Amino acid sequence: MPLHNYPIRRLGEDPANVLDRRQWPAALPPVAQVLDQGLELTSATIFVGENGSGKSTLVEAIALAYGLSPEGGSTGARHTTRSTESALADHLQLVRNAGTTRRGYFLRAETMHGFFTSLEKNPSTSGPDISFHDMSHGESFLELAVDRFRGHGLWVLDEPESALSFTGCLSLLAVLKGLLAQGDSQVIMSTHSPVLAALPGAQILEVGPWGLRAQAWEDLDLVTNWRSFLDSPQRYLRHI
Repeated sequence: MPLHNYPIRRLGEDPANVLDRRQWPAALPPVAQVLDQGLELTSATIFVGENGSGKSTLVEAIALAYGLSPEGGSTGARHTTRSTESALADHLQLVRNAGTTRRGYFLRAETMHGFFTSLEKNPSTSGPDISFHDMSHGESFLELAVDRFRGHGLWVLDEPESALSFTGCLSLLAVLKGLLAQGDSQVIMSTHSPVLAALPGAQILEVGPWGLRAQAWEDLDLVTNWRSFLDSPQRYLRHI
């Protein structure tokens, strides 16, 4: 078995805590596939799919099973508002690569406002604080990624494009590409963005009623649909 320097090699169901397949989220095909067959991870894994397909459920559960805060932050973050996460993390078993880091960070655009307030109320003891609330949504999200995604670790992102413009997505790609080039980091991300899905070297998993299937970037429904719309918007707009 080849040795890897990134944190998580595989995920599957905890045999000591089996999840009832009739319950949500186990009833979602991609979740059932992970529980039944397990999933091999690479240094970068990207989940793409429609709303409600289960991609964010999987990403969130991986982050929680690793020990990250469900509303964003590192393994030491304790900020919480209203608990909405599924129970899936309690039923997952992460297989770690030997000797790798336990550092990590979870970024999710939908909880950033509350998370920034939490950072203000709990100032850093190791350096000057950044006033995230004084920035735009996209600027603050990028600044947080640049400031916290440093060195080796597991970097988990849930639909970060909702905070970012096209150029913002490219800037985030540059950050993630730089982390992966170091050889001891791992990126796990869910996205609707064809730009972010183009992260070099990533394993792309298309999420849907079929479960999970590996796809090349150019063969993704996401990419095909965007290309078709940009080529002829009126073909779509006349039907809505």
